[in-house]
Amino acid sequence: MSKGEELTGFHLDVLQEISNIGVGNAATALAKLLNRRVEMAVPRAGVLPFNQIFNLVGQEEDKVACINFAVAGEAKSQIMFLLTEESAFALIDMLFDSPLGTTQELTAMGQSTLQEIGNILTGSFLTALSEVTKLTFNPSVPGFAFDMLGAVLSAAFLESGYFDDQALIIETQFYQNEIKINGHFFLVPEIGSLEIIFKSLGLEFDGGR
Repeated sequence: MSKGEELTGFHLDVLQEISNIGVGNAATALAKLLNRRVEMAVPRAGVLPFNQIFNLVGQEEDKVACINFAVAGEAKSQIMFLLTEESAFALIDMLFDSPLGTTQELTAMGQSTLQEIGNILTGSFLTALSEVTKLTFNPSVPGFAFDMLGAVLSAAFLESGYFDDQALIIETQFYQNEIKINGHFFLVPEIGSLEIIFKSLGLEFDGGR
């Protein structure tokens, strides 16, 4: 039995609830930053094989914005927040209350805005996860890349040999009126860290080992 197959019912409910709490906190933080409400939701949360990230986000040659963090603590991991180029530009327009399509290239201000969104999302999610698991998570200063998906993932993870073959995925949706923007938030654990997280939740998760 694979890890993904073990995650059913209560397991997924727990992940969804943690994700909803994190995104709710992030929406509150964004509202304070922007002085207006930004609606956010989590359509789906779960665990999937790392190599399926490509299929979920896009093609290897598709351009993406990636905000990534190293996470120290009892369950060491890497975190990525990925947006397609189109979604990144649309999110910048939404956050600056500009007409959709205004942003046509990534400026220094746009990059700073996306990094701040990544900071807020990561901090909010890790706070929620820490409160539930009683584990400590300490994110690094964020890195940023704006490149093809294949190059971004290779630089972030594939050249390192010590990450697990499973990733925690949280689909993150920003919406305003009829506009919906999808992002993908991934926690990719070092080997053994996913077991630590799930055991802290009282859930068995050995991946059939």
